[in-house]
Amino acid sequence: MNRRSLLAGGTTVAAFSWLGIQTEAQSPTSLWVPPEEFPHALTFMQWPASKVIHPDPVFLDMLRGSIADIANAIAEFEPVIMLAERSLHKQANKYLSSKVQLWDIPTEDLWCRDSGPLFAQKDDGTLAVSHIQFNGWGRKQIHQRDGQIAAAIADRLSLELIPSGLQGESGGVEHDGHGLLMAHESSWVNPNRNLNKTREEVEEKLLRAYGAERMIWSAGVWDEDITDYHIDSLARFTGPGRVLINMPDRPDMRDPFHVAALETHDQLVAQGLDVTVIPEPNQRRVKSIDFVASYANYYACNGAIIATEFGDPETDAIAVDALKAHYPGREIVTLFVDPLGEIGGGIHCATQQLPAV
Repeated sequence: MNRRSLLAGGTTVAAFSWLGIQTEAQSPTSLWVPPEEFPHALTFMQWPASKVIHPDPVFLDMLRGSIADIANAIAEFEPVIMLAERSLHKQANKYLSSKVQLWDIPTEDLWCRDSGPLFAQKDDGTLAVSHIQFNGWGRKQIHQRDGQIAAAIADRLSLELIPSGLQGESGGVEHDGHGLLMAHESSWVNPNRNLNKTREEVEEKLLRAYGAERMIWSAGVWDEDITDYHIDSLARFTGPGRVLINMPDRPDMRDPFHVAALETHDQLVAQGLDVTVIPEPNQRRVKSIDFVASYANYYACNGAIIATEFGDPETDAIAVDALKAHYPGREIVTLFVDPLGEIGGGIHCATQQLPAV
Protein backbone atom coordinates (compact mmCIF):
# COMPACT_ATOMS: atom_id res chain seq x y z
CA MET A 1 0.00 0.00 0.00
CA ASN A 2 1.47 3.35 -0.98
CA ARG A 3 1.63 6.26 1.40
CA ARG A 4 -0.67 8.56 -0.57
CA SER A 5 -3.51 6.09 -1.15
CA LEU A 6 -3.35 4.93 2.47
CA LEU A 7 -5.68 7.75 3.42
CA ALA A 8 -8.41 6.52 1.11
CA GLY A 9 -8.15 2.99 2.46
CA GLY A 10 -9.64 3.70 5.86
CA THR A 11 -6.79 2.00 7.72
CA THR A 12 -7.67 1.20 11.32
CA VAL A 13 -5.63 3.10 13.90
CA ALA A 14 -4.43 1.55 17.12
CA ALA A 15 -4.66 3.22 20.51
CA PHE A 16 -1.61 5.33 21.31
CA SER A 17 -2.11 6.29 24.92
CA TRP A 18 0.11 3.47 26.19
CA LEU A 19 3.11 4.95 24.35
CA GLY A 20 3.43 7.65 26.98
CA ILE A 21 3.53 10.45 24.40
CA GLN A 22 5.02 13.58 25.92
CA THR A 23 3.30 16.78 24.99
CA GLU A 24 5.31 19.57 26.58
CA ALA A 25 9.02 20.30 26.72
CA GLN A 26 10.40 19.77 30.19
CA SER A 27 13.97 21.08 29.92
CA PRO A 28 15.50 24.49 29.27
CA THR A 29 18.68 22.85 27.91
CA SER A 30 19.98 24.67 24.84
CA LEU A 31 20.23 22.30 21.85
CA TRP A 32 21.73 22.49 18.36
CA VAL A 33 21.13 19.96 15.58
CA PRO A 34 24.15 19.87 13.24
CA PRO A 35 23.38 19.97 9.51
CA GLU A 36 23.30 16.65 7.71
CA GLU A 37 26.43 17.43 5.67
CA PHE A 38 28.54 17.75 8.85
CA PRO A 39 30.58 14.65 9.83
CA HIS A 40 28.69 11.60 11.08
CA ALA A 41 29.65 8.94 13.59
CA LEU A 42 27.25 6.55 11.84
CA THR A 43 23.87 6.13 10.16
CA PHE A 44 20.81 4.44 11.66
CA MET A 45 18.28 2.61 9.48
CA GLN A 46 15.21 0.42 10.15
CA TRP A 47 14.40 -3.01 8.78
CA PRO A 48 10.89 -3.25 7.26
CA ALA A 49 9.29 -5.98 9.33
CA SER A 50 5.51 -5.60 9.45
CA LYS A 51 3.42 -7.89 7.25
CA VAL A 52 0.38 -5.85 8.26
CA ILE A 53 1.82 -2.69 6.73
CA HIS A 54 3.37 -4.59 3.80
CA PRO A 55 1.17 -7.66 3.27
CA ASP A 56 2.47 -8.60 -0.21
CA PRO A 57 5.48 -10.88 0.45
CA VAL A 58 6.99 -10.24 -2.98
CA PHE A 59 6.85 -6.48 -2.52
CA LEU A 60 8.13 -6.72 1.06
CA ASP A 61 11.13 -8.64 -0.27
CA MET A 62 11.70 -5.86 -2.82
CA LEU A 63 11.54 -3.25 -0.06
CA ARG A 64 14.06 -5.16 2.01
CA GLY A 65 16.35 -5.36 -1.00
CA SER A 66 16.14 -1.60 -1.50
CA ILE A 67 16.81 -0.86 2.16
CA ALA A 68 19.80 -3.21 2.05
CA ASP A 69 21.12 -1.52 -1.11
CA ILE A 70 20.99 1.87 0.65
CA ALA A 71 22.62 0.53 3.82
CA ASN A 72 25.35 -1.27 1.88
CA ALA A 73 26.09 1.85 -0.18
CA ILE A 74 26.36 4.08 2.92
CA ALA A 75 28.51 1.46 4.69
CA GLU A 76 31.26 2.08 2.13
CA PHE A 77 31.61 5.58 3.63
CA GLU A 78 30.57 5.34 7.29
CA PRO A 79 29.26 2.76 9.78
CA VAL A 80 25.60 1.73 9.48
CA ILE A 81 23.42 0.27 12.22
CA MET A 82 20.27 -1.49 11.08
CA LEU A 83 17.52 -1.76 13.69
CA ALA A 84 15.54 -5.02 13.74
CA GLU A 85 14.20 -7.42 16.30
CA ARG A 86 16.67 -10.23 16.96
CA SER A 87 14.52 -12.92 15.33
CA LEU A 88 14.96 -11.12 11.98
CA HIS A 89 18.75 -10.71 12.11
CA LYS A 90 19.49 -13.92 10.23
CA GLN A 91 17.06 -12.88 7.52
CA ALA A 92 18.47 -9.35 7.29
CA ASN A 93 22.04 -10.60 7.08
CA LYS A 94 21.17 -12.35 3.81
CA TYR A 95 20.68 -8.90 2.27
CA LEU A 96 23.20 -6.82 4.18
CA SER A 97 26.92 -6.26 3.76
CA SER A 98 29.16 -7.50 6.57
CA LYS A 99 29.92 -3.82 7.20
CA VAL A 100 26.35 -3.23 8.43
CA GLN A 101 25.78 -3.91 12.14
CA LEU A 102 22.42 -5.10 13.48
CA TRP A 103 20.91 -3.92 16.76
CA ASP A 104 18.07 -5.70 18.54
CA ILE A 105 15.57 -2.83 18.50
CA PRO A 106 12.21 -3.96 17.08
CA THR A 107 10.74 -2.07 14.12
CA GLU A 108 7.64 -2.15 11.98
CA ASP A 109 8.41 0.09 9.02
CA LEU A 110 11.55 1.49 7.41
CA TRP A 111 11.21 5.27 7.85
CA CYS A 112 14.05 6.04 10.26
CA ARG A 113 14.02 9.75 9.39
CA ASP A 114 10.56 9.95 10.94
CA SER A 115 10.52 7.44 13.79
CA GLY A 116 14.22 7.42 14.59
CA PRO A 117 15.96 9.83 16.98
CA LEU A 118 16.85 13.44 16.21
CA PHE A 119 20.31 13.98 17.67
CA ALA A 120 21.35 17.37 19.01
CA GLN A 121 24.38 18.83 20.73
CA LYS A 122 23.96 20.28 24.22
CA ASP A 123 25.74 23.32 25.66
CA ASP A 124 28.57 21.15 26.98
CA GLY A 125 29.17 19.57 23.55
CA THR A 126 27.67 16.20 24.41
CA LEU A 127 24.81 14.65 22.48
CA ALA A 128 21.16 14.25 23.43
CA VAL A 129 18.02 13.20 21.61
CA SER A 130 15.84 16.21 20.84
CA HIS A 131 12.65 14.22 20.90
CA ILE A 132 9.79 14.82 18.49
CA GLN A 133 7.28 12.07 19.25
CA PHE A 134 6.40 9.97 16.22
CA ASN A 135 2.67 9.15 16.14
CA GLY A 136 2.25 7.31 12.83
CA TRP A 137 2.01 10.47 10.67
CA GLY A 138 -0.96 11.77 12.56
CA ARG A 139 -2.29 8.33 13.57
CA LYS A 140 -2.62 7.22 9.95
CA GLN A 141 -0.56 4.04 10.33
CA ILE A 142 -0.83 1.36 12.98
CA HIS A 143 2.35 1.00 15.02
CA GLN A 144 3.37 -0.36 18.37
CA ARG A 145 7.16 -0.32 17.99
CA ASP A 146 8.16 2.57 15.76
CA GLY A 147 6.94 5.19 18.24
CA GLN A 148 9.40 3.81 20.81
CA ILE A 149 12.53 3.62 18.63
CA ALA A 150 13.95 7.05 19.47
CA ALA A 151 13.70 6.39 23.21
CA ALA A 152 15.20 2.91 22.83
CA ILE A 153 18.24 4.28 20.98
CA ALA A 154 18.67 7.08 23.51
CA ASP A 155 18.62 4.48 26.28
CA ARG A 156 21.13 2.21 24.53
CA LEU A 157 23.50 5.15 23.91
CA SER A 158 22.91 6.54 27.44
CA LEU A 159 21.78 9.87 25.99
CA GLU A 160 19.32 12.26 27.58
CA LEU A 161 15.91 12.28 25.90
CA ILE A 162 14.69 15.88 25.82
CA PRO A 163 11.02 16.22 24.80
CA SER A 164 10.19 18.95 22.33
CA GLY A 165 6.50 19.09 23.19
CA LEU A 166 5.68 18.19 19.57
CA GLN A 167 4.31 15.21 17.71
CA GLY A 168 5.61 14.83 14.19
CA GLU A 169 8.57 13.72 12.11
CA SER A 170 11.96 15.19 11.36
CA GLY A 171 11.34 14.49 7.67
CA GLY A 172 8.78 17.27 7.93
CA VAL A 173 11.30 20.03 8.64
CA GLU A 174 14.56 21.03 6.95
CA HIS A 175 17.35 22.82 8.83
CA ASP A 176 20.55 24.38 7.55
CA GLY A 177 22.36 24.12 10.89
CA HIS A 178 23.00 27.87 10.77
CA GLY A 179 19.80 29.14 12.33
CA LEU A 180 17.18 28.56 9.62
CA LEU A 181 14.33 26.03 9.33
CA MET A 182 11.74 25.49 6.60
CA ALA A 183 8.59 23.38 6.67
CA HIS A 184 5.10 22.92 5.32
CA GLU A 185 2.36 23.91 7.74
CA SER A 186 0.39 20.83 6.71
CA SER A 187 2.93 18.53 8.41
CA TRP A 188 2.93 20.41 11.73
CA VAL A 189 0.05 22.83 12.26
CA ASN A 190 -2.36 19.97 12.02
CA PRO A 191 -4.73 18.56 14.66
CA ASN A 192 -3.61 15.03 13.80
CA ARG A 193 -0.22 15.83 15.29
CA ASN A 194 -0.35 19.01 17.36
CA LEU A 195 -3.94 19.55 18.42
CA ASN A 196 -4.76 23.04 19.74
CA LYS A 197 -1.29 24.42 18.98
CA THR A 198 -1.01 27.54 16.86
CA ARG A 199 1.61 27.96 14.15
CA GLU A 200 3.50 30.32 16.46
CA GLU A 201 3.54 27.72 19.24
CA VAL A 202 4.71 24.96 16.90
CA GLU A 203 7.38 27.25 15.46
CA GLU A 204 8.72 28.17 18.89
CA LYS A 205 9.06 24.50 19.83
CA LEU A 206 10.70 23.54 16.52
CA LEU A 207 13.20 26.39 16.82
CA ARG A 208 14.07 25.23 20.33
CA ALA A 209 14.30 21.57 19.29
CA TYR A 210 16.77 22.36 16.48
CA GLY A 211 18.59 25.31 18.04
CA ALA A 212 17.50 27.61 15.22
CA GLU A 213 16.50 31.27 15.10
CA ARG A 214 14.16 31.68 12.13
CA MET A 215 11.60 29.62 10.23
CA ILE A 216 10.19 29.80 6.71
CA TRP A 217 6.70 28.33 6.37
CA SER A 218 4.67 27.51 3.28
CA ALA A 219 1.24 25.93 3.20
CA GLY A 220 1.88 22.40 1.91
CA VAL A 221 -0.93 19.90 1.32
CA TRP A 222 -3.30 18.52 3.96
CA ASP A 223 -4.74 14.99 3.90
CA GLU A 224 -3.61 13.95 0.40
CA ASP A 225 -0.71 11.70 1.47
CA ILE A 226 0.29 10.07 4.72
CA THR A 227 2.99 12.65 5.53
CA ASP A 228 0.86 15.72 4.80
CA TYR A 229 3.62 16.66 2.33
CA HIS A 230 6.98 16.40 4.03
CA ILE A 231 9.36 19.14 2.94
CA ASP A 232 12.28 16.71 2.46
CA SER A 233 10.70 15.27 -0.69
CA LEU A 234 10.58 18.75 -2.22
CA ALA A 235 13.36 21.01 -0.95
CA ARG A 236 16.64 20.53 0.92
CA PHE A 237 19.18 22.87 2.47
CA THR A 238 22.68 22.22 1.12
CA GLY A 239 24.35 24.93 3.19
CA PRO A 240 23.50 28.23 4.87
CA GLY A 241 20.84 29.96 2.80
CA ARG A 242 21.24 27.49 -0.09
CA VAL A 243 18.49 25.15 -1.32
CA LEU A 244 17.94 22.40 -3.89
CA ILE A 245 14.30 21.99 -4.92
CA ASN A 246 12.68 19.32 -7.09
CA MET A 247 10.05 20.84 -9.42
CA PRO A 248 7.86 19.63 -12.30
CA ASP A 249 8.83 21.01 -15.72
CA ARG A 250 5.17 21.44 -16.61
CA PRO A 251 3.17 22.01 -13.43
CA ASP A 252 -0.40 20.75 -13.44
CA MET A 253 -2.37 23.37 -11.54
CA ARG A 254 -5.02 20.74 -10.77
CA ASP A 255 -2.45 18.81 -8.74
CA PRO A 256 -2.28 20.16 -5.17
CA PHE A 257 1.32 18.97 -4.82
CA HIS A 258 2.40 20.96 -7.88
CA VAL A 259 0.59 24.05 -6.62
CA ALA A 260 2.19 23.69 -3.19
CA ALA A 261 5.64 23.14 -4.73
CA LEU A 262 5.35 26.37 -6.70
CA GLU A 263 4.24 28.24 -3.59
CA THR A 264 7.17 26.87 -1.58
CA HIS A 265 9.64 27.76 -4.34
CA ASP A 266 8.34 31.32 -4.54
CA GLN A 267 8.42 31.70 -0.77
CA LEU A 268 12.05 30.55 -0.57
CA VAL A 269 13.07 32.93 -3.35
CA ALA A 270 11.17 35.79 -1.70
CA GLN A 271 13.06 35.10 1.54
CA GLY A 272 16.36 35.66 -0.28
CA LEU A 273 17.58 32.07 -0.44
CA ASP A 274 19.82 30.79 -3.24
CA VAL A 275 17.51 28.23 -4.88
CA THR A 276 18.59 25.65 -7.49
CA VAL A 277 15.80 23.79 -9.31
CA ILE A 278 16.13 20.14 -10.35
CA PRO A 279 13.37 18.98 -12.74
CA GLU A 280 11.29 15.96 -11.85
CA PRO A 281 11.92 12.99 -14.16
CA ASN A 282 9.79 13.05 -17.30
CA GLN A 283 10.37 9.34 -17.96
CA ARG A 284 9.85 6.97 -15.04
CA ARG A 285 9.76 3.22 -14.64
CA VAL A 286 6.74 3.57 -12.33
CA LYS A 287 3.83 5.52 -13.83
CA SER A 288 1.54 5.66 -10.78
CA ILE A 289 0.42 9.13 -9.69
CA ASP A 290 1.31 8.13 -6.12
CA PHE A 291 4.94 7.38 -6.96
CA VAL A 292 7.35 9.81 -5.27
CA ALA A 293 9.98 10.74 -7.86
CA SER A 294 12.12 13.10 -5.81
CA TYR A 295 15.75 13.81 -6.54
CA ALA A 296 15.71 15.99 -3.42
CA ASN A 297 15.22 12.98 -1.15
CA TYR A 298 18.94 12.09 -1.06
CA TYR A 299 21.22 11.45 1.93
CA ALA A 300 24.49 13.26 2.68
CA CYS A 301 26.87 10.84 4.40
CA ASN A 302 30.62 11.14 5.03
CA GLY A 303 32.26 11.78 1.67
CA ALA A 304 29.27 10.92 -0.48
CA ILE A 305 25.73 11.73 -1.53
CA ILE A 306 23.46 8.69 -1.82
CA ALA A 307 20.76 9.60 -4.34
CA THR A 308 18.07 8.08 -6.52
CA GLU A 309 17.99 7.50 -10.27
CA PHE A 310 14.61 7.15 -11.96
CA GLY A 311 15.56 5.95 -15.44
CA ASP A 312 15.29 9.31 -17.22
CA PRO A 313 18.80 9.83 -18.68
CA GLU A 314 18.38 13.59 -19.04
CA THR A 315 17.01 14.47 -15.61
CA ASP A 316 19.11 11.82 -13.83
CA ALA A 317 22.19 13.57 -15.26
CA ILE A 318 20.90 17.04 -14.31
CA ALA A 319 20.36 15.86 -10.74
CA VAL A 320 23.88 14.40 -10.48
CA ASP A 321 25.40 17.61 -11.83
CA ALA A 322 23.42 19.70 -9.34
CA LEU A 323 24.48 17.48 -6.43
CA LYS A 324 28.13 17.69 -7.52
CA ALA A 325 27.88 21.48 -7.61
CA HIS A 326 26.27 21.71 -4.17
CA TYR A 327 28.51 19.07 -2.56
CA PRO A 328 31.94 19.50 -4.17
CA GLY A 329 34.44 16.77 -3.38
CA ARG A 330 31.81 14.16 -2.53
CA GLU A 331 31.17 11.03 -4.52
CA ILE A 332 27.65 10.90 -5.98
CA VAL A 333 26.23 7.36 -5.69
CA THR A 334 22.91 6.77 -7.44
CA LEU A 335 20.67 3.79 -6.68
CA PHE A 336 17.55 2.11 -8.05
CA VAL A 337 15.09 2.26 -5.13
CA ASP A 338 11.73 2.40 -6.91
CA PRO A 339 9.98 0.33 -4.20
CA LEU A 340 10.50 3.19 -1.73
CA GLY A 341 8.97 5.66 -4.20
CA GLU A 342 5.98 3.35 -4.60
CA ILE A 343 5.19 3.69 -0.90
CA GLY A 344 5.74 7.43 -0.83
CA GLY A 345 9.33 8.03 0.24
CA GLY A 346 12.99 7.84 -0.64
CA ILE A 347 16.54 7.46 0.59
CA HIS A 348 16.50 10.42 2.99
CA CYS A 349 13.29 9.15 4.59
CA ALA A 350 14.99 5.83 5.34
CA THR A 351 18.09 7.21 7.11
CA GLN A 352 18.99 9.10 10.28
CA GLN A 353 22.48 10.32 11.13
CA LEU A 354 24.33 10.26 14.44
CA PRO A 355 26.58 13.35 14.35
CA ALA A 356 30.25 13.03 15.18
CA VAL A 357 31.20 15.12 18.23
